[in-house]
Amino acid sequence: MKGIVLAGGKGSRLRPFTYSGAKQLVPIGNTPVLHFPVRQLVEAGIADIAIVVGDTEAQIREAMGDGSAFGARFTYIQQPAPLGLAHAVSICRSFVGSGPFILYLGDNVLQGGIRPFVDEFSASQAEAAVLLKSVADPRSFGVARFAGEHLAGVVEKPQHPPTDLAVIGIYAFRQSVFDVIARQSPSARGELEIADTINGLLAAGREVTAARTTRYWIDTGKMEDMLAANREVLSEIEAVVDPSARLVGSALEGRISVGPGAVIEDCRVVGPVAIAAGARLSRCIIGPDAAIGANCVFRHVNIRDSIVMERTEMRACPGIEASMIGRFAYVSGAPAGARLTLGDHSRFEAGQ
Repeated sequence: MKGIVLAGGKGSRLRPFTYSGAKQLVPIGNTPVLHFPVRQLVEAGIADIAIVVGDTEAQIREAMGDGSAFGARFTYIQQPAPLGLAHAVSICRSFVGSGPFILYLGDNVLQGGIRPFVDEFSASQAEAAVLLKSVADPRSFGVARFAGEHLAGVVEKPQHPPTDLAVIGIYAFRQSVFDVIARQSPSARGELEIADTINGLLAAGREVTAARTTRYWIDTGKMEDMLAANREVLSEIEAVVDPSARLVGSALEGRISVGPGAVIEDCRVVGPVAIAAGARLSRCIIGPDAAIGANCVFRHVNIRDSIVMERTEMRACPGIEASMIGRFAYVSGAPAGARLTLGDHSRFEAGQ
């Protein structure tokens, strides 16, 4: 079995971070989002993985490499334009060959992995399978429709949802899917929709099974989604302080991860918190629910429930919360209660 991970979206809802970077590389818990689907495919025994890329191909290639760091083999496939998820599948036909495959959207985070889903599909005779999750407002998703216990179709963003079961971004297919996609017509927005593919398989009399998950899942499309995912990932991090990190006069409380070469002086760190390699923190209160990127420099900073990306410097900020701050930024004098959204190379100075 092979895997396809889609990493070609522009991420307009995550601006300003995606003006200068791929949305799939924005970190949660100091881990780029794209790592999660790749790792879960490998954990499920799928090491031959195609990564479908778009305009940010160079960044993704540089960040992800050839797959060896993940125990995988990557094949990069360029989607020439954002023509839909089903179109992205269709251009992977030669990569897939004659066997089944898993499709995983590269901006999704599902805790707990996909091995049961993969194993169940492998043991079945079904032509496709979808993974479902109950959501509070299914009107924003493709929603499963059932006839008895059998999946009868997928309704895209319905005003009156037939169920509360959203089709999340993980699918399994066999070869028949390519013939169905070849007969599809673009939707009103000019794309080949994956919901139409599922419905096409069902209309052709093919069996499509539906599995359900109760684990945490989120489509990391907006800043509030990223912060929610960050909290969830941090809640399960391994509490470990690298032996090369230096702690001086600091108190660490709860689940804390500290990377190699980090220096934490006269700080209070309240977990869950992830502090990446080379970060230097002095006289700070960090956390809970904060992820501090590699080689950041903080002086007199109080920050919680936030994502700060690599090589950002912050000084004299008495109470930052619910914020996302990009790479190579500089923040000074942000007032207590500040909620910041700053892209890469941003500069914020107050109280000077």
